[in-house]
Amino acid sequence: MILHIDMDAFYASVEERERPELKGKPVIVGGSPTGRGVVAAANYKAREFGVHSAMPASKAVRLCPHAIFLPSRIGFYAVVSEQIQKIFHDYTPLVEPLSLDEAFLDVTASERRFGGAEAIGRTIKERIKNDLRLTASVGIAPNKFVAKVASDLGKPDGFVVVHPGGVQAFLDPLPVSRLWGVGKVTRGLLEQKGLRTIGEVRRQSSGMLHDLLGKWGDRLRELAQGQDDRAVVPDREAKSISHETTFEIDHREIGPLRSCVIELAEQVARRLRRHGLCARTVEIKIRFADFKTITRSHTLTKATDTTRDLVSAAVDLLKTNLPKKHRGVRLIGMGVSQLVSGEPAQGELFLDEAAQKQRRIDQAADLIAAKYGDSALRRGG
Repeated sequence: MILHIDMDAFYASVEERERPELKGKPVIVGGSPTGRGVVAAANYKAREFGVHSAMPASKAVRLCPHAIFLPSRIGFYAVVSEQIQKIFHDYTPLVEPLSLDEAFLDVTASERRFGGAEAIGRTIKERIKNDLRLTASVGIAPNKFVAKVASDLGKPDGFVVVHPGGVQAFLDPLPVSRLWGVGKVTRGLLEQKGLRTIGEVRRQSSGMLHDLLGKWGDRLRELAQGQDDRAVVPDREAKSISHETTFEIDHREIGPLRSCVIELAEQVARRLRRHGLCARTVEIKIRFADFKTITRSHTLTKATDTTRDLVSAAVDLLKTNLPKKHRGVRLIGMGVSQLVSGEPAQGELFLDEAAQKQRRIDQAADLIAAKYGDSALRRGG
């Protein structure tokens, strides 16, 4: 069985834990509302006013003028994320982080020792609450897709179990928007055909969905049938590491997209360093409002875990490949591949002076961000 564990409003919840006086108040973590900042996270009190992640902070302050805006402290959140990951690894080595605040766990081989997937999920949830004073939502199912849907449906502080024999009964009544990759455009196309639930998609012929959506229609039908055979792949065994963000609203300006790519690249760089890995190929993924998706990559002259190099390559790919005219971007992703063991301590002896300087900058920036927050240091344009 697969567990999907997702922290509830992670950044904002960590800030509330550190500052109890914030409890019960709308809290927004991210950029300044007086600039071109973007909401990184909003607690559930702020969400009551329509605030959501990836929203311009200027709009968030109009929706919720009494909200408390706090700078993002990615370094500190990464430290807390490591503590969460350690709890996961107490129960299985098969942990695939998706970001700082969510991960898939394959507990199939651990069930006899720890009493079954449901018992493991409840134990992890309780440890996160008792040891770290945070809440997580847990979804348990036979595969990744269904586990992810289960955890989403249970938020916040949820615990949803879908047994192998109950997958179809669980999925069928849900709206088509619960299928991975179905946004406003695809949902509109499906609804024009009278397909409003996952069950209605499941009952369609593969030919009809293929004609409507191409190869993606074939994949949607598989998901609607509860089929997802992807394995849980730990970082060290992964052939690539990536992060992506789906926006609540489509973005047409390059500014918010560039900011998002930089943040994604920083997250990927931190994961590489945490696991002693370097990457040689940098890739971006852009999904437009009409669901057309492009991926573009660039191979560096040598493998690296340096934030500056990864950010520079990712931003260049965005600038080069974003059309001047488009209907908007609904998803942006950044990833790396061709991973090799970094062994930074030994390899540093052979780095040139500039590379050594960048490594020291990354190390110092990680420490400063963990202690003082990301606003203490800002990456130049």
